[in-house]
Amino acid sequence: MAKLPDGTPLPGKLFVVEGIDGSGKTTQLDLLTKWLIGQGYCLAFSEWNSSPVVKETTKLGKKKKLLTPVTFSLIHAADFADRMERQMLPALKAGAIVVADRYIYTAFARDAARGIPPEWLRQVYSFAVQPTVAFYFRVPIEESLKRILTGRPALKYYEAGLDLNLSEDPYESFELFQRRILQGYEDLVREYGLTVIDAALPLVKQQEMVREIIAPHLSGALRAERSGWREVLAAESLYGRYLDEVLPGGGNK
Repeated sequence: MAKLPDGTPLPGKLFVVEGIDGSGKTTQLDLLTKWLIGQGYCLAFSEWNSSPVVKETTKLGKKKKLLTPVTFSLIHAADFADRMERQMLPALKAGAIVVADRYIYTAFARDAARGIPPEWLRQVYSFAVQPTVAFYFRVPIEESLKRILTGRPALKYYEAGLDLNLSEDPYESFELFQRRILQGYEDLVREYGLTVIDAALPLVKQQEMVREIIAPHLSGALRAERSGWREVLAAESLYGRYLDEVLPGGGNK
């Protein structure tokens, strides 16, 4: 079950995916989301750095290259706090399932890679709900780089870690930055007991493992009222967010 920082249990479930760029975590979360919706569960989705409160500030800061490691960290913390208050916590209190594409561990790994003290980061995010399961999709750095860089025209300034002066070459800087983040995640596995999934395994095998792990935690989670067309689609594994705009009742998740 998900828990408040003081250990108080919440009715809902919080499933989190983490990993370096190119780990395939977002694909796995999308598959998991479709499956859970098909099973009739009420879901809320939250994505890193998506709060409208800081969206324009982040965009402007990146465009003008104004963001220092500290300001970057604080903006992400503000984004997370807003999403926790408006999205995740209300859903968890209602008994729904929340799925999160990145969570506090992203800040712990990325911000630490930019030189922010780990103890400071843990204090800043001390209000965060404890996840039911936090997955870490482990992928070799070489495979990650191949997935991200193949056919890509250019890397963005902060994405490549060029603000850290690791290298003047964007691709070399990106690799060095990703290696720092990867090491941060490996440390977090030991510190927080993240559930490791081998992201080099076939996609279907990874999804089977994810579903098997979360299945025991689904008992008591809030379910939506079933309808005939949803049951048919779920039976055929066809239900997904792409159907919401063309089928009636798509918003009743």
